[in-house]
Amino acid sequence: MIVTTTPAIEGRRITAYKSIVVGEAILGANVFRDIFAGITDIIGGRSGAYEASLQEARETALRELEERAAAIGGTAVVGVDLDYEVINNMLMVSASGTAVVID
Repeated sequence: MIVTTTPAIEGRRITAYKSIVVGEAILGANVFRDIFAGITDIIGGRSGAYEASLQEARETALRELEERAAAIGGTAVVGVDLDYEVINNMLMVSASGTAVVID
């Protein structure tokens, strides 16, 4: 399935617009990861633990987005937007877009 942030897919024609679809992922923060991330931030490095968590959450949200698009007959998702929020020490990633049928 093609998933893109653009409103169209070059070389493909959108034949039907199905619906807006959303995928979410919420990951809890790990106490030890927070401690090591804080140390990494103090010494100026990158926080690999947080980067891995962000990647995992983004992949989960996009996978859920694709599954929901397929469930309603979509063959692609256009106009995808990714949002990141921290709520009560948990990381939430949401991906939204429009499920479409392409030829």
